[in-house]
Amino acid sequence: MEYRRLPHGNEMIGVIGLGSASIGTARIDTAAKTVEAAFKGGINYFDLASSGPNAFYACGEVLKDVREKIHYQIHFGADYSEGKYGWTTDPDTIRKSVEWQLDTLSTDYIDFGFIHCIDEEKDLHTMEENGIIPLIVKLKKEGIIHHIGLSTHTPSIAERILDMDIIDMLMFSINPCYDYTKGEFGIGTNSERMNLYRRCEKEGVGISVMKAFAGGQLLDAKLSPFGKALTKNQLIQYALDRPGVITVLPGAASPEEVNEVLSFFDSEETEKDYSEIGQFKADDAKGRCVYCNHCQPCPARLDIALINKYYDLAKAGDELAKEHYISLGRHASECLGCGHCSARCPFEVNQYQRMMEIAEYFGI
Repeated sequence: MEYRRLPHGNEMIGVIGLGSASIGTARIDTAAKTVEAAFKGGINYFDLASSGPNAFYACGEVLKDVREKIHYQIHFGADYSEGKYGWTTDPDTIRKSVEWQLDTLSTDYIDFGFIHCIDEEKDLHTMEENGIIPLIVKLKKEGIIHHIGLSTHTPSIAERILDMDIIDMLMFSINPCYDYTKGEFGIGTNSERMNLYRRCEKEGVGISVMKAFAGGQLLDAKLSPFGKALTKNQLIQYALDRPGVITVLPGAASPEEVNEVLSFFDSEETEKDYSEIGQFKADDAKGRCVYCNHCQPCPARLDIALINKYYDLAKAGDELAKEHYISLGRHASECLGCGHCSARCPFEVNQYQRMMEIAEYFGI
C-alpha cells in the first residue's frame, strides 16, 4: 500500500480504500471476510455510503479492535432505517441514522462526516435550512467529527461548498467517461472538472474518488461510451493522477476482489498506462496536459507531468507550487527542444512551447 497525507490534519491515508456498495447487501460473513482482507492488505480508509446495513455490521465486528488505525467516511443523509440504503434530508431521520451507524460500528467518533450526495442547489438549501450543515460543523467543534466532507457529482455544488471553507475532503466521481462529459454523472465540462481538482489541491482539500470504474461501465467494451474496455489498473492510476486526489474507493464483493484491486501495486507501469484515452478525448481536453506521463522517457530526464502540474497549480494560486517546482531535480529551462514528448502526447500538447512558457514563469 502507498499512503498520501491529508493536507488538513496530516493523516496518512491509503491511496486505495474500500467502497461499501458491494458488501452492503452481501452475506454478513462474506462482507466480514472482505473487510478483513482489505485491512490486511493495508487499506485504512472505508467509505460507508453503503447499499445496505451489512457493511456496518461487518466493519463494526472486524475493525473494532483496530479503530485507531482506520478512518471511516460516514454520510449525513444516508438512511438505513428500513434495512436498505435510503437518501434523506430530514434532520430527525439523519440524527437517528448517524446514531445507529456509530453504535453498529462500535465507535464514538467520526473521522470524516460527510454532507451526503448533494447534486442540486435545492438539496443544498434544504440541508442548510434543516440545520444539517450547522449540525455537522457543531459536531466538528465538539470533536465528534474530525473532518467535514461533501459527496457530490456536480462541480458547481462542490465549488459552492468550497466557498464556505468548511470541508477537508471531497468525494467526487472521477473517471475518463465523466471527465469527458459522457455518462449519467458526466456533469460539467472537462475544464470545469479539472479546475475543481486543481482548486482542491490548492486549498488543501483532499479528494476521495467514487465511481472510478463508472459502475463497471468502463471495464466492458459493450457498455463503455468509448467502445473500448479499460482496466481497473488504468482507471485507478488515472484517478490518482488527478490533482488533489488522496484515495480511490473501488467496491469489492469478496476477498478475491479486494486482492485483485490491490494487485495494482504489483503491476507493471505499462499495465497502468491510460494514454489510450487520448484517442477518445473531449474536444476541450485537446492541448491540455493531463499528467499521464505518456511523453516519457524524456532525453533530458525532465519530469514533464510534474512540471506541468506545478505550473498549473501555481497559476491557480497555489503558493506552495513554486517551492515544489524549484525542488525538482531538473527544470523546464533544461528542455532540449527535441520534440520527443510532443510527438508522443495523445492530447496534442506542444510540450516544448509549454516548457519555455514554464521556464519564463518560474525563472528557472
